[in-house]
Amino acid sequence: MSIEIKVPPLPESVSDATLIAWHKKAGEAVARDENLVDLETDKVVLEVPAPASGVLQEIRIEDGATVVAGDVLAILEEGASSSEETPKASSPQKAAAPKPEKEVKAPKTSPAVRRLLDEHDLDDTMIIGTGKDGRITKADVLSFLKSDDSSNVTPGDPAPVVIDDQDAVGFERSEQRVPMTRLRARIAERLIDAQQTAAMLTTFNEVDLTKVMSLRGRYKESFEKQHGVRLGFMSFFAKAATEALKKFPVVNASVEGTDVIYHNYYDIGIAVSTERGLMVPVIRDVDQMSFADFERELGDVAEKAQAGTIGMDELTGGTFTITNGGIFGSMMSTPILNQPQSAILGMHAIQKRPMVVDDEIVVRPMMYLALTYDHRIVDGKDSVQFLVTIKQLLEDPGRLLLNI
Repeated sequence: MSIEIKVPPLPESVSDATLIAWHKKAGEAVARDENLVDLETDKVVLEVPAPASGVLQEIRIEDGATVVAGDVLAILEEGASSSEETPKASSPQKAAAPKPEKEVKAPKTSPAVRRLLDEHDLDDTMIIGTGKDGRITKADVLSFLKSDDSSNVTPGDPAPVVIDDQDAVGFERSEQRVPMTRLRARIAERLIDAQQTAAMLTTFNEVDLTKVMSLRGRYKESFEKQHGVRLGFMSFFAKAATEALKKFPVVNASVEGTDVIYHNYYDIGIAVSTERGLMVPVIRDVDQMSFADFERELGDVAEKAQAGTIGMDELTGGTFTITNGGIFGSMMSTPILNQPQSAILGMHAIQKRPMVVDDEIVVRPMMYLALTYDHRIVDGKDSVQFLVTIKQLLEDPGRLLLNI
């Protein structure tokens, strides 16, 4: 029986998607629930599984096409096998056709490698794989892009041959035009919209993390042993931010037209850098969570964001955002609002610096904090005191446990 493989219902507010990669070719056998194709929306990559086992009889929409919910992507012949299809393909006409001198069969690649190849308009036959059975790894692609060979290759060409004679090769200036991915285009659209809509202003402070680092150092092993998850710094900042949001509700508010919406819940977005771009998974009701609950939930959504399997509902509805540029070495930055939220907290690198404590110069682990806020509804006084509250809670983390 023939089955139509259709584009599934798309997430709310998403009108279409881009077909980015088929994982099967026409004539190949597929197993039930095996992923057939990846569809990219503005936020997430959707997988389309096989509804039954059989043979992918026909592919109707190729890579790069824009599709909408209900479009027929392919035809699956249920219950058939690739071996059963072989005699049909061996008709007298096809048997008489001349055989190609050599068939180039590209090794299988992971979704991350395929996305990297697509982003740089590369064909997998260009690259020599160093993985098992000739599999192309991400490192192989990155190494190829850094080499001189990548600028003079067109898709379908065989893998390049390295020439040792540098004088014979020479060096050429080159450019490569690559279209933005849907996610990158959406990020650009939101950032420009935030800059044109909100009256953004940033205030700064610094925090001494001596006591947080001491507390974490004393209990991180027993914490992980008891709860099965690592104790990171983000849980301290998320809990401190939540307590500060309770004291300054306007920082937890959002703007809708000429109205200000005050939220009596605390859904914190945590910015996560992925191969496809920046994503902000939302962790719900952080005020109700223990440190272990938060770390566990953060690990789960971050893993799904990296794998491209996170759902649209996990990326929307936050009331406040935290971003950590410190993991990349940033000392100070001015983060951009994640609209319609009214504020975003920026964390930065921890650096040992000389500080004056009780009239003595001591070395302390310091971090600069930045709070970007929408000055249309948040006054400077509230923003400064909000950041000071976070500073006080982190410099005396016992207050987080006592709610004082």
